[in-house]
Amino acid sequence: MAKSNNDSLFEAPPMAEQERMVEAILFATADPVSVLELTGRMPHGCDPAEALAYVRKRYEGRGVNLVKIGDAWAFRTAGDLGFLMQKETIETRKLSRAAIETLAIVAYHQPVTRAEIEEIRGVSVSRGTVDQLIELEWVRIGRRRMTPGRPVTFVVTQGFLDHFGLENARDLPGLKELRAAGLLENRPRPETVVETDEDEDDDQVDLFEDD
Repeated sequence: MAKSNNDSLFEAPPMAEQERMVEAILFATADPVSVLELTGRMPHGCDPAEALAYVRKRYEGRGVNLVKIGDAWAFRTAGDLGFLMQKETIETRKLSRAAIETLAIVAYHQPVTRAEIEEIRGVSVSRGTVDQLIELEWVRIGRRRMTPGRPVTFVVTQGFLDHFGLENARDLPGLKELRAAGLLENRPRPETVVETDEDEDDDQVDLFEDD
């Protein structure tokens, strides 16, 4: 039975054309793009997920790779060629020891409340420490806990994952590895400590962006 003209209007483009569309959208967009966003931009009937799989395979071993970041996708320089971009992309940031420890705890335990961060670190967490991480767009406010007081939780952002080349937070090292690397110190329990983040503000650490 022949298809009507109306039916033909809703035929999806060939997969090769869908691949080209996905490629064009990702190259033109600075931020990672989700499958849902691709679906909204592409013609009716397209299958962005399948097209992404083909594009990803086609770019394997190339200077630019298609990588998954959280629930989105983006083109990024191949990891072994990052040194070529070093001159243009390295940027020194100053983070206090308190900020680095807080960031590590949020990444490892997310979603995590301020009280839980303080329990793990053994010291009070100043508002400025969390605000700094939020301003860097590495941490954001998550859902409120369904517990007394309904405290807010904190989670790492897609920008954090993108910055460190992670697909998701499960790719992060565990607390033992963080402590071994000197990024997280062993501290006594909160009730035996009077130290606060303000005592650590002068303890600055260089953190590098390194694509």
